[in-house]
Amino acid sequence: MLAGLTERQVEAVTTPGAPLCILAGAGSGKTRVLTRRIAYRVLTGTADPRHVLALTFTRKAAGELVRRLEALGVRDHVTAGTFHALAYAQLRQRWADTGRRPPALLDRKAGLLIRLLGRGAGSARVQPADLAGEIEWAKARLIDPGRYETEAAAAERRPPVPLPTMAALYERYEEEKRRRGLVDFDDLLLGCASALADDPEFAASQRWRFRHLFVDEFQDVNLAQARLLRGWRGDSDDLCVVGDPRQAIYSWNGAEPSQLSDFAKREPGATVISLDDNFRSTPQILAVASAIISLGPDRHQPLRPRRPDGPLPTVRAYARDVDEARATARAVRDGHRPGTPWSNTAVLCRTNAQLVLFEEAFRAAGIPYRVRGGGAFLERPEVKAALAELRRSPAPLATGLGDLQVVADDDQAGPADGSPAGERQAVLEELARLGADYLAHEPDGDASGFLAWLGAALRSEAPRAASDAVELATFHGAKGLEWPVVFVAGLERGLVPISHAGTDEARAEEQRLLYVAVTRAEDQLHCSWARERTFGARSSRRQPSPWLDDISAARAALAGGSPPPGSPGWQDRLAAERARLHRSEAQRARASRSERAGADADPELLAALKRWRSEAARAGGVPAFVVFHDSTLAAVAEAKPRTSASLVRLPGLGPVKAERYGAALLALVSEHADAGSSTGSN
Repeated sequence: MLAGLTERQVEAVTTPGAPLCILAGAGSGKTRVLTRRIAYRVLTGTADPRHVLALTFTRKAAGELVRRLEALGVRDHVTAGTFHALAYAQLRQRWADTGRRPPALLDRKAGLLIRLLGRGAGSARVQPADLAGEIEWAKARLIDPGRYETEAAAAERRPPVPLPTMAALYERYEEEKRRRGLVDFDDLLLGCASALADDPEFAASQRWRFRHLFVDEFQDVNLAQARLLRGWRGDSDDLCVVGDPRQAIYSWNGAEPSQLSDFAKREPGATVISLDDNFRSTPQILAVASAIISLGPDRHQPLRPRRPDGPLPTVRAYARDVDEARATARAVRDGHRPGTPWSNTAVLCRTNAQLVLFEEAFRAAGIPYRVRGGGAFLERPEVKAALAELRRSPAPLATGLGDLQVVADDDQAGPADGSPAGERQAVLEELARLGADYLAHEPDGDASGFLAWLGAALRSEAPRAASDAVELATFHGAKGLEWPVVFVAGLERGLVPISHAGTDEARAEEQRLLYVAVTRAEDQLHCSWARERTFGARSSRRQPSPWLDDISAARAALAGGSPPPGSPGWQDRLAAERARLHRSEAQRARASRSERAGADADPELLAALKRWRSEAARAGGVPAFVVFHDSTLAAVAEAKPRTSASLVRLPGLGPVKAERYGAALLALVSEHADAGSSTGSN
């Protein structure tokens, strides 16, 4: 049972401490430790498998847990499942025991919301799934319709309709459910928790049945689930939770990471064990992960690598987003070896909309791919709705595509804010971009032609059922997965971190999200960004993500022979490289500004400015450079400022010198401009 475990893993499996919190870092063998702890307790007689309740976040995870337990010799079936599934099973039994007719389960909110919305439901801009997601967020946070508007505003929520409209829709949705005798999945959690709190007999029976509680991915628990867990637990200390605060990336969806991070505060007698050995990634990849997370607000210690060295992660900048996608496709194709599956490789981006360019590039390169999570672009509901609107509209295609163009709040970023609604908005901009590409080839094209062109441009020629394909996924969609080779693309401000991450908490979550993406890589990690990105019909200049500096610092530290992350001296070396890179970048910026300023100076005006400077220097009894450097005069001769405000913005012209010499400079610029105008008229 304990064979092959590290000392810390053995402690997590065997400790009698309760309640127990296991902080399991990425690649630290979390599932292995959880299943062995359950099996160890069963086989040593400290837990009865018939009274074990293991809570997971997916049915797949629950099935994997049961299979592993059977392989470890646990023959009696333990109860494993999701919060929702187990709450529903218990409520059904309670309804049967009390002779109550069970309410019908509403498995999809979208259908009811479409009827409530009426005309205009299911448009490209407002998808019922977005509205359902907002209701789910509110219920996860225990927020009723009366408090929704205030709480949503405080949380900076951005549903696809105004907050008052969303609050009214939420209230109508709840009323309609009550009228029809329906419950949704969120009601199952709240209903079971209320039954445990209000019905002592029901609570006693459930606590007798489930005496040993285990919870996986505890950083993803929301307030509704936490309330239900308290109901199941009662006064018992027989609780084991497993999670990683560095991978808490779902607070936008209602998760409450403090359930894990504050566990020891809420449970004064708790035992907390940290698993910081990483068995997944090379030391070089972990160095990058450490650089991203270790100096952030969460102040986590780096993971200790347990694998041999691998290649240094790469960082590349491309002129345009399309160049980034095409170069990535070439790199994937060139790196593919006979006998090696395509599925060893993944491309990860912050948003679903970014993946479209990679779909195009991979199809053009003949590389099989599949889109994880949000689905292939043409299968997304907002794209289908938008194309249907374009087909129905009598207006020219260009007009219809123009209506789809959504102006982002920040002109340096796309509109996605991490929410489903933000993702859909970004996807519509991507559809507008594709429309512009189509019209460039077919200026008189219509909606039918556009749809046919889209099919040819985006539908992969590989069979849909092909299992061997490169994965295209968002950072969120990649959580819990791993690949030997990972490309992390689009690392730009406004995307990483996302533009609407305005609070310290939101920015910290964005930092953890990048950490999750990086730690998916086992052997090779390739990072990239583009200097120009297109959003719909608009292109914008981009700046690299601030965390690319940290990645570059880690690369430099490793190249200089630094000890691996987790070793003494790693943090000091990393901090030193950060400081060196920042100094070098500042020097390059100053040199670049100096080289650029005055490069296109008007030679006649520059000569006049230098003559004036000589006279001013003689009058003041000082060397000429004390008045102004050549570079400053060249900048004036290039910019030809006509106001004091524009003059003072030039390099080398602070408020003091502008006050002393500004009038003379502006006069020379004006005289030169007038002379040029006079010459031109003759």
